[in-house]
Order: sequence, then structure tokens, then C-alpha cells
Amino acid sequence: MLARLHELGEAEASEIRRKMEALRPLSHASVMTLLGRLEAKSLVSRRKGEVGKAFLYSPTRHAQETYQSVVGRLMERVFANDPVALVSSLFGAKKPTAKQLTRLQDLIDGLDDDHEDGK
Repeated sequence: MLARLHELGEAEASEIRRKMEALRPLSHASVMTLLGRLEAKSLVSRRKGEVGKAFLYSPTRHAQETYQSVVGRLMERVFANDPVALVSSLFGAKKPTAKQLTRLQDLIDGLDDDHEDGK
């Protein structure tokens, strides 16, 4: 849901629900519950819309910052802080394409460069 809200920038709950429909159909009540939970975690903010009773929701952080935080918690809780186990699990679930492998190799090369520079 948060990824869809990042795509939209700011949206009413009904717009978010429509955007998620192909991935995971949810009732309006479920969307509101999830938005409430995201707001309680300070990942989403809301403001009163200019027309009607609906609130407009928006992410409070940039997508990359949010994703790194979520993946970091997942890695800690599920994979005992082992990034290789996390990545292995991802590739076990879905094999990367040749293009994705090239991007991953570029990422690894960049990490190697940082390591060699003492970062």
C-alpha cells in the first residue's frame, strides 16, 4: 500500500484502493485500517481534502528511505542480520532477469569499490 501511495504522491483512500486492486483487492475498511496503522507509525500523514469529507494521505518520507528501513527490520527479525540470506531468499522466490543481474553486478562492484576505499 505504501508503495502505491508513493506512486500517487497524495491520494484519497478510494484512489489508493483502486490502485491496489490488481495486486490485492481490499475493502474500503481494510484500506482505512492499514492507513491508520501507517499513520500511527509516522509513515503516512493525512490532511482534510478541500471538497467533501475525505482525507488526503501522503507518505512522510522518501520511498528509498522507507524501503531501507522496512528491509532493515525484515533482515534483522527474519534473517538474523544476514544480508546474503535475505538476497538468497529473494532469488529463491523469483529468479532475476539478465538485465537485473547486470544491475546487481554493478551494485556489487560499487560496494567493492567502497570497501577498497575504506568506507
